[in-house]
Amino acid sequence: MYNSDTPLRAELPTSRQLLRSTILAAISALVLLVAVVLPAEYGIDPTGVGRVLGMTKMGDIKQQLAAEAAADAAATAQATKSPATGSSGLAAANAAEPAAKAAVVAVPKEPGQAVAPKIEWRDEMSVTLTPGEGTEIKMKLAEGAKARYSWVVEGGTVNFDTHGDAPGKSISYEKGRGVPSDEGVLEAAFTGNHGWYWRNRGKANVKLILRTRGEYTDIKKMM
Repeated sequence: MYNSDTPLRAELPTSRQLLRSTILAAISALVLLVAVVLPAEYGIDPTGVGRVLGMTKMGDIKQQLAAEAAADAAATAQATKSPATGSSGLAAANAAEPAAKAAVVAVPKEPGQAVAPKIEWRDEMSVTLTPGEGTEIKMKLAEGAKARYSWVVEGGTVNFDTHGDAPGKSISYEKGRGVPSDEGVLEAAFTGNHGWYWRNRGKANVKLILRTRGEYTDIKKMM
């Protein structure tokens, strides 16, 4: 015979208590899903808590990486299916290239032609990205403010996303894959942080140099 403490019927939870515990557990799980899982995994932040805690940015980056991986896989599959260029096609391309270059070089400059003025940049930042590494630089801009920019990659190319964010707001201005450089004017759609996210998808280190000027109040590296 073994001695055991058998609980009394009065000590057992009632059906109402069990139901209440189940409902509380379901509500807790739903709150965690909306406030933590959705922002951190998918960049979806209906409550705004994820952006305050910095989890929405994590989810945005995860979604961007997933999209880049899918695009890379699709590009690889397409390249595998496409037939290789024949030797005659390569010969024709090589023969046409010198003629095209000669046509460009042969155009003389007009006497007295105006030379574009050299741009005086306000800030210059540089960062080295290892294979697979990403970085983000943003400026603080008021709605309608403009900033002129120019960035160039030394030693390769990068994938980029020009975007902006503010509490409860986000926007993607432009995206690109395998780009060696870009320049233009960024006009803020709303007051907040606006800038770029770059990722090195190559197999060697690259150096990214960003030059900016304009109506921003601050510029800094976010990650």
